[in-house]
Amino acid sequence: MKPFLRAAALLLAFPAFGQAPVKLSFGTDWKAQAEHGGFYQALATGLYAQRGLEVTIRQGGPQVNHAQLLAAGRLDVNMASNSFIPLNFVREKIPMVAVAALFQKDPQVLIAHAGQGNDSLAALKGKPILIGSDTRVGSWLFLKSRFGYTDSQIRPYTFNVAPFLADKQAVQQGYLTSEPLTIRKAGATPVVHLLADHGYPSYAAVLQTSRKLAEEKPELVQAFVDASILGWQSYLNGDPGPANALIKRDNPDMTDELLAFGRDRMKEYGIVDSGDAKTLGIGAMTDARWQQFFELMAAQGLYPQDLDWKQAFTTRFVNRKLGLAAKK
Repeated sequence: MKPFLRAAALLLAFPAFGQAPVKLSFGTDWKAQAEHGGFYQALATGLYAQRGLEVTIRQGGPQVNHAQLLAAGRLDVNMASNSFIPLNFVREKIPMVAVAALFQKDPQVLIAHAGQGNDSLAALKGKPILIGSDTRVGSWLFLKSRFGYTDSQIRPYTFNVAPFLADKQAVQQGYLTSEPLTIRKAGATPVVHLLADHGYPSYAAVLQTSRKLAEEKPELVQAFVDASILGWQSYLNGDPGPANALIKRDNPDMTDELLAFGRDRMKEYGIVDSGDAKTLGIGAMTDARWQQFFELMAAQGLYPQDLDWKQAFTTRFVNRKLGLAAKK
């Protein structure tokens, strides 16, 4: 979009005097946590409201399928955990589209015990690994392609670290921002392998909406994307207190310690602002990155080779740097 057209669209996103804000429902991919901090920060500090949006954040969870709710029109925007979900929509011919990728790195990790010779992903080839069913048809395909892992290595993962703690030889899946802290608090020393730092090309925290909304009300989508980007800037580089208060309100099980740990790991590993985001700004997406991910997964048989992968996303709302001053 040309600069003057983008500016005009942004002006439309701000309510005129006396005009009611536009209600927008946004679904996250799990219960409220640090990985949602930027969105809660945008809500708590008024960044959404300043753009004429009355945003309701709906938590995800084990019994919630927000991708289905988005497709059914019960959500306006959804946070997809990875690049698979937008491509799955294309495969199923459901007219949804990814509009921003807030995480340049997927936080998925494999975790081993220190001192057991499992200090690289290559060293884990042939060894038993605790893996969940979703991961088996997700990042596991990357590990098979890149490191020669086989399905015979898979052991069921119950999302409980007790089996890992009981076996020094155990290796399990996890998220950079959570399980390593739980393991440390239990007295073990985790060796953490971030898949993204070893070539795993999936985006994460991907914002997706209906193609209809993106095409018919682009100013609303732009307003939500921009405020979310600024919220992430504020959460990571400013005072995270406003967001954390709302996160703990929505998820009383969340602790200050885990919130701080998650935020620190996101900053340390560049989950939000590495890669293309360094030059194109937070939320960046590129054709090359999407193509790389698609071709990898198509080669593993997950998608047909002739799938029109470009229908999964649009870059019209991202790939430009914003500063917090842009909220004025």
